[in-house]
Amino acid sequence: MDELFFGGFNLYAWITIVTVLVMFTVLLFTKIRADVVFLGALGILLVTGVLTGKETFSGFSSESTVVVGVLFVVVAGLMHTGVLHWIVKHLLGQPKTYRGAVLRLMLPVAGLSSFLSNTTVVALFVNIVKMWCKKLNISPSKLLIPLSYASGMGGVCTLIGTPPNLIISGLYAEETGHTMNLLSTTVPGLFCLAVGVFSIIVLRRLLPDRKAPESAFEATSEYTVEFLVPSDNPNIGKTVEEASLDRVKGGSLIELIRFDKEVISPVRPDEPLMGGDRLVFSGQIDELLEVKESHSFVSADHHVFSTSEVDGRRQLRTAYINFGSSLISKTIESTSIERDNNITLVAVARRGERINQSPREVVLQAGDTLLLECPPKMRIDDSLLKRQLHFFYSGQIANISGKTLLSSLVMIAMVAVSALNILPLLSCALLAAFAMLLLRCCSPDQAMKAINWDILIVFAGSVALGLAIQKTGIAERMASGILDICGDNPILVMSAVCLVATFITEFISNTAAGAIFFPIMYQAAISLGYEPYTFLIALMVSVSSSFATPIGSPTHMLVYAPGGYRFSDFMKIGIWMNLIILAANIFITNVVFPLTKISG
Repeated sequence: MDELFFGGFNLYAWITIVTVLVMFTVLLFTKIRADVVFLGALGILLVTGVLTGKETFSGFSSESTVVVGVLFVVVAGLMHTGVLHWIVKHLLGQPKTYRGAVLRLMLPVAGLSSFLSNTTVVALFVNIVKMWCKKLNISPSKLLIPLSYASGMGGVCTLIGTPPNLIISGLYAEETGHTMNLLSTTVPGLFCLAVGVFSIIVLRRLLPDRKAPESAFEATSEYTVEFLVPSDNPNIGKTVEEASLDRVKGGSLIELIRFDKEVISPVRPDEPLMGGDRLVFSGQIDELLEVKESHSFVSADHHVFSTSEVDGRRQLRTAYINFGSSLISKTIESTSIERDNNITLVAVARRGERINQSPREVVLQAGDTLLLECPPKMRIDDSLLKRQLHFFYSGQIANISGKTLLSSLVMIAMVAVSALNILPLLSCALLAAFAMLLLRCCSPDQAMKAINWDILIVFAGSVALGLAIQKTGIAERMASGILDICGDNPILVMSAVCLVATFITEFISNTAAGAIFFPIMYQAAISLGYEPYTFLIALMVSVSSSFATPIGSPTHMLVYAPGGYRFSDFMKIGIWMNLIILAANIFITNVVFPLTKISG
């Protein structure tokens, strides 16, 4: 089969190319989870013989994959001992200008993201930034995009700050036998960060000034109403469905309170009505009053809802619909999410404006803000629910204690020992994770829940995919094609690969982009006769420089709904940021790591 060539590629290469193209298409245009897509791709490469069984699963035993998994445990220790909350509390302050606010926000976020998951850091800061914006009288949309950008640029500054750095450095070590230092990307990363912060300040007029989605939910009592079923009501004995209360004009029945204080929510269609029942509706007040008249209900003496709780047992929480959620293009009543999770949809907002129709009949879109009535101890760490919705509020704020200092020292020690090359990064991470458990900074249960298995599967799949691209000769052919276009100018070749990588990472995960472009960049450097180190440092920065689309990074998705953004908002400033950071990256990387010819 190796002798069968077409267009310069053998059959195995074409199978790999088609697999990668299908992956791109599926990731871009469907809601199928990324880890499922990668597992499917690995299955195709294994069955067709492109990769052997050992090669297919090599990513799962890759050192860089193990490091990522272990670092989740270290971060869990920092989260559960309150380290991140302490940092946030003491860093932001009260700046007097927008420039000051950008500096006070982006620099600490970048610093934290250099050593912690940038998704974790952004999720922590989102609510803080929204409250901070109210104090500063600044629209959250002016600071949430900078928040996301800072986390991405900060992650580039160390090998453990972002998964592509670990992927690329791990593959480099396998190819050359030389390991990169933990701080290899620090100087280029800091330079690009400084350029990025300055660019945000200069280009701030390109950031939209939008109303926060939560503003649509600030006066909850204005669109919830409670009726009482009198003892002589003709609907007594009928079910909710028989009384036509499961589908009412302008709203929905979200809660039924019995005379003995029993709270029924969600309300099932077969629930019978009794005298003395209190019925809580949400929706348009004027239309709901018509229901009161048509069903001979009477007004209750109070509203049940406030912005924080219902009756002490259930509370209102805000959630945002994730990109890729199966709820997109559906109404809530056509799904089972309410019944499966014991939640009730109260209202829907889109780009800061509440949608004026029955919330259960709204066709949902990515980024929609949902106001949900939930149990007080609802588990939102359920992986199925997390893929549909993102909840930002959590009442579980860790207390500052002696363990806060202990977990901080563990993290500092891990970074210092690795940076000084005393121990390999994997050894440092394992020791740090063990210390977090031994010192009870987090429990074994919390540590296991902190591990994001979806990310690890994508990470491991990316390693195997990169191996297939290199093994089948695709990388060599693409590198030759770039050399044919750019000639033998190493700076031009480096810039071309980085430009394409920056564009591709706007649409797929930066982890996948790093794995796909490593063999191409590595082969291009070898073909030119240069040591690949400089080329790969530039690639690390490029695959994490996705600023132009909200799907370019998980952190963009986290701020998309809270900022009330539109898809085009990211493009207006992001395209400029991509080009600026690309230029800064190529310049500083070649200054810090001058190109070196391969000896001999």
